Amino acid sequence: MVGVDAVTPGHRLGAADFVRADIRQPAIARVLAEHDVDTVVHLDVTGTPLGSGGRTAVKETNVIGTMQLLGACQKSPTVRRLVVKSSTSVYGSASRDPAVFTETTPPKSLPSGGFAKDAVEVENYVRGFARRRPDVAVCVLRFANILGPGADSPLADYFSLPVMPTVLGYDPRLQFVHEDDVVGVLRIACHEPRRGTLNSGTFNIAGDGVLLLSQCSRRLGRPTVPVLLPAVTWVGSALRAVGVTDFSPEQIRLLTHGRVVSTVQMRETLGFAPAHTTPETFADFARSRGPGLLPPEALARAVDKVAALSPTGGATPPSAG
Repeated sequence: MVGVDAVTPGHRLGAADFVRADIRQPAIARVLAEHDVDTVVHLDVTGTPLGSGGRTAVKETNVIGTMQLLGACQKSPTVRRLVVKSSTSVYGSASRDPAVFTETTPPKSLPSGGFAKDAVEVENYVRGFARRRPDVAVCVLRFANILGPGADSPLADYFSLPVMPTVLGYDPRLQFVHEDDVVGVLRIACHEPRRGTLNSGTFNIAGDGVLLLSQCSRRLGRPTVPVLLPAVTWVGSALRAVGVTDFSPEQIRLLTHGRVVSTVQMRETLGFAPAHTTPETFADFARSRGPGLLPPEALARAVDKVAALSPTGGATPPSAG
């Protein structure tokens, strides 16, 4: 087993050897040949442009790096399985979206930029590779937003803001997958499929259930500031400029319209059942971030009092969490 990255890890990789190499360079083909690699797991598709090189370097790694890696796999006689980390962001986020996306649902509006567009391009290259190498089992995992105590992503940064800007008039539905479940599903994808399952194809990966953005803010104890949709872009630019978080246009669309995917194929075909639901995943993430400005218990009591005074006879609103 061998791990490859352009940056030396700060910890040991267990039984795996580490090779420092950049997948954007042709040298990756030599790594596959020297180690007789039979299974390739491509995880270097990232949506975090803050830091060295910015968005340009990230796009090069996501797209050019994938092209180089797939070219090396195509020439390798030993490669028999390819696993690729993708994202449910390939479906986009739009007002005309279906309530639930399946793996075969075409997006109403293709992503026009950012990480989502990179993911679409990566999947296109992977499909081309699968046609050229039908002898290789190809598994594409479309992950919902990954959260957990160690989460490092633009959405995790957004949820860590002391005050969260939201789009006025919208309360999107969100899904999450726990970082531990990411490891679990990768184990299944990397090995021969269990009896009665098939781990070749494209699969949505997410925890059961959904959360509204208002529920997320309450469980974090962080107040929200509703902003008119045209002004949200300005707020996002300001947050990016000071390096707080990557409040990108695609994230703004997600926090406006939300996104929910079906995980039937994940369970019935891939044979994977996440250990954490979406609410459980978010709870684990919230505990790791510490208390917000508003204690969740006190906030819940205040919402309940307001609900009791409503004309609906005390029915709890959907955003009560």
